Amino acid sequence: MIKYIGSKRTLIPVILDAVRGVTTAGTVLDLFSGTSRVGHALKRAGYRVVANDHNAYAAALATCYVQTDAGNVLEDAAKLVREFNSLKGTPGYFTETFCIRSRYVQPVNGARIDAIREAIAAKCPEPELEAVMLVSLMEAADRVDSTTGLQMAYLKGWSPRSYNPLELRVPDVLPRAASGKGLASCLDAHDAAAAFEADVAYIDPPYNQHSYLGNYHVWESLVRWDKPEVYGVACKRLDVRERRSAFNSRPRFATEMRQLLSAIRAPVVIISFSNEGYLSRETLETILSEVCEQRGGGTVTTIENDFKRYIGARIGIHNPRGEKVGTVSHLTNTEYVYVVRTGQIGGSQSGPRAARPRRESEPV
Repeated sequence: MIKYIGSKRTLIPVILDAVRGVTTAGTVLDLFSGTSRVGHALKRAGYRVVANDHNAYAAALATCYVQTDAGNVLEDAAKLVREFNSLKGTPGYFTETFCIRSRYVQPVNGARIDAIREAIAAKCPEPELEAVMLVSLMEAADRVDSTTGLQMAYLKGWSPRSYNPLELRVPDVLPRAASGKGLASCLDAHDAAAAFEADVAYIDPPYNQHSYLGNYHVWESLVRWDKPEVYGVACKRLDVRERRSAFNSRPRFATEMRQLLSAIRAPVVIISFSNEGYLSRETLETILSEVCEQRGGGTVTTIENDFKRYIGARIGIHNPRGEKVGTVSHLTNTEYVYVVRTGQIGGSQSGPRAARPRRESEPV
């Protein structure tokens, strides 16, 4: 299970129930797919999924877990896993950058990553098989890393798991969904909203100032294999400073959210959002009600769920000497799932006023 801040693993049953409530749903658009955990679950449930994310590592995960069908790749993937697991390590860019200059994985495993990534590039497999192998390598690295879950929070001492040898496994690629073959794209969310039509759209946007590209820059460099110049003790890609989502900006967030919701081409929209995000529950419910009004009326249902915060937050803040400084303000956060039903695709300006939000509390 790959480590990812903002993972919706524990929220998936709520999201699936919301999608199942749309009896005509066949295609679901996931505009911020991340690790594709939600898309993978939706595909397993039989839905055709269109998964989008503007980061290359997320597009690889979506290609593996949403677009690719098991019957097309599993035999070849198993052969490559066996072949690559037998490779000897060859230190290169990855080892120097993420094992010597920083402490993502131990050098012996970094050398294996270098060798396997170069082998994938040399094989030039077709895109779906390439994505499966890249995900296999990302997940193998994640199992032996030395972080708290973010690729800027390397531990002062090597983690126990980092001493394990890196080993590839075939990812859990699913058969084609009953509703049809999925699709992965690597677009800005606004462009994807305009490009794809669906029965249900799912939105899980960044909700604070922390960039997913910055948090998972090692995966981005591993997938792109462009061997970029880096900066800082975490050895982040230089473009982390430039490729920031507008959703990471507090002043811009509400405007970006309104524009995105207006562009979505789906009659039902499901949004997951944290109480630690830029918008309060009341503010986001007001925005969603305005969207309903634009589309001729509809309903907004809010479902509330409490969860433990990610492990780094629970560990607390430490100085460079490993001494704990300050106190943790809270150990849990609340995730809201908003279900917006309008029955309209696009922004109709006529019709009755939107219904006010109906509130529910369903702890999971």
